[in-house]
Amino acid sequence: QVQLVESGGGLVQAGGSLRLSCAASGRTFSNYAMGWFRQAPGKERKFVAAINRSASNTYYADSVKGRFTISRDNAKNTVYLQMSSLNPEDTAVYYCAADTINADRPFEFDYWGQGTQVTVSS
Repeated sequence: QVQLVESGGGLVQAGGSLRLSCAASGRTFSNYAMGWFRQAPGKERKFVAAINRSASNTYYADSVKGRFTISRDNAKNTVYLQMSSLNPEDTAVYYCAADTINADRPFEFDYWGQGTQVTVSS
């Protein structure tokens, strides 16, 4: 079992920045890949970013490329999502996810956090 707890969400003005954190427990963190997803009201959950277990590869949705950065600290069992140049379209609940099956793509995320709300005001 893997437990994931997100933090760092909140209200920010357009153009601002936030850093989300996701603390993992329950298994050896460095053995699995991690990802971030988001779900806006009334919409499906969508992929945002992912990082392989060694942090040598990162992947981004086109909508966030160049604005968001995913990283991980395996010593702290934590994955981060640094978000900058935020706009109202980034408003969503952000979820972190763990892929305990694969080290890299294709991902099969099998554990999910509860989510953290990010609201960007115009």
